[in-house]
Amino acid sequence: MLKVLGLSILLSFSGAAFAESIADTHTDMAGCEACHMDGEPSADMAYENQTCIDCHGGLDSIEGEIHQQHDGVLDCLTCHIVHEVQDPNDTCADCH
Repeated sequence: MLKVLGLSILLSFSGAAFAESIADTHTDMAGCEACHMDGEPSADMAYENQTCIDCHGGLDSIEGEIHQQHDGVLDCLTCHIVHEVQDPNDTCADCH
């Protein structure tokens, strides 16, 4: 329950509140290779999406209704634009 509450609070913040992009955070941990094969983006980003799943689990296994509702419909990178600091709520507005 605490994880869901934390995620809800995190998603409610404006993108301006985030000091770094998702890419910056992951690069700090393990360089570009944390997400990209040999540090270079793949043409279709399938490798990068699978890297998300390998670390965080698939949408069906992540707590929170929002992820489970989009399982089989979207991939991680549809909503999580990793090289931009963004307001997660803006991504929702693109479709809804």
